[in-house]
Amino acid sequence: MSLRSCLLVPARRAAFAVSCAAALALSSLGAGCGAGEGGAPPPGGSSALPGDAGPPPDAPACPGAASAEIAVENARGALAGTLEVPAGCGPFPAVLIIPGSGPNDRDGNSAADGSGSSAYRLLAEGLRDRGIASIRYDKAGIGGSVSAAPREEQEMRFEMGADDAGLWVKKLRDDGRFATVTVAGHSEGALLGMLVAQGTEIDGYVSIAGAGRPVGAVLREQLASLPDEDRETAYEIIGQLEAGELVEEVPQTPLFMGLFRPSVQPYIASWMKHDPAAEIEAVTAPILIVQGTTDIQVKVEDAELLAGARPDAELVVIEGMSHMLKEATLANASQQAAYTDPTLPVVARLFEALEEFIPAE
Repeated sequence: MSLRSCLLVPARRAAFAVSCAAALALSSLGAGCGAGEGGAPPPGGSSALPGDAGPPPDAPACPGAASAEIAVENARGALAGTLEVPAGCGPFPAVLIIPGSGPNDRDGNSAADGSGSSAYRLLAEGLRDRGIASIRYDKAGIGGSVSAAPREEQEMRFEMGADDAGLWVKKLRDDGRFATVTVAGHSEGALLGMLVAQGTEIDGYVSIAGAGRPVGAVLREQLASLPDEDRETAYEIIGQLEAGELVEEVPQTPLFMGLFRPSVQPYIASWMKHDPAAEIEAVTAPILIVQGTTDIQVKVEDAELLAGARPDAELVVIEGMSHMLKEATLANASQQAAYTDPTLPVVARLFEALEEFIPAE
C-alpha cells in the first residue's frame, strides 16, 4: 500500500487522501552472441588468456550495452516494457523487476501522485552496468500497457499482476542471451513475485521492501492515526473485506472513496487472501530478502517475519535505505526527496547484495 503522503505529513489529510486513491486506483528479444563451451567471457571483455592469439580477425564483435522496447500479450492486450542488456556476448544473468503498488510506470514514477524517483530505471541501469540484464515494465492500465488492463476496475484481481509477471519471465527464458532468470519484486511486487516463483521456473527470488504481513494488517497500522470515528469505520470495512464480503455503504469522503470505493473492493479482497509469510514458504528458488532501515512504508520487522518463515533465506538490512531504494533519513524533507528526485542514486549496498545473490549460470 502506498500511503506515502500520510506518513510524510500526517496532518495534511488532503495529501493523505490523494495518496490513498493513487495507490489503489489501478493497483523483440533477438538472439545475441552465444557463449562457447568454455563459458561466458566477462561483459564487454574477451575470454582469451594472456598470450593467446585472440579471436579471428573476422569474428563478430560483441555488442555494446543496449536498451530496447519490448512487449508481451496477456488475455486483454499488450504489456510494454524495457529490456536492458549489458555490453558483451553473454549469456547474462537476467532480472525481472516487478513494481510496487499504485499507478507506477516502468521507471517507478507516477503522474497521479507526483512521485518521480525513477527508482526502477536507475536500478535497471545499475544492474546493466554490472553485467546483469533486466526487464522493467508498465503495469496493466499504465503507460504503454493501458490495453492490458480489464475494461472495468471491478474486474481487476491481485493475481492478474502475477500472471503478467509470469509472461515476462517466459520472455526472458525464451531468449538465448540469458543464462539465469531472477525475479525481484518491490513492495507489493514482492508478494506478486512469490506467486510467480511458485508457478514458474526461476533461478532466484528477491523481496525488496516487501511486507511480511497481510495487507489488512498493514492497512490497519497505516490508518491507526485517523480520528476515532473514521478509524473504526475503516477497520470495520477492512474486516468485512478480509472475510470476502463487499461493502455497499462507504462514506462519501476522499479518503474512503480513494481506499474503499465499491469498484476497487474486489481487488483489495483478492489481495487480502495472501499472507506473505505463508506464500514465501512455498517458494522453492533461493531467496534474498532486502529491507532498508529508513523505509516509512515497510518495517525491518516485516523482513524479519519473511526471514522467519524461510530460515534458509538470506536477509540483508541496509542502513539508511528508504522505500524508494534511495538513501534518506526519517526527516520529511529527506523522505520527500527520495520519492521525487530522480538525480538521487540507488544505494550502492543494494547493488552489492544483488550482485552477490543473482546466479550467473
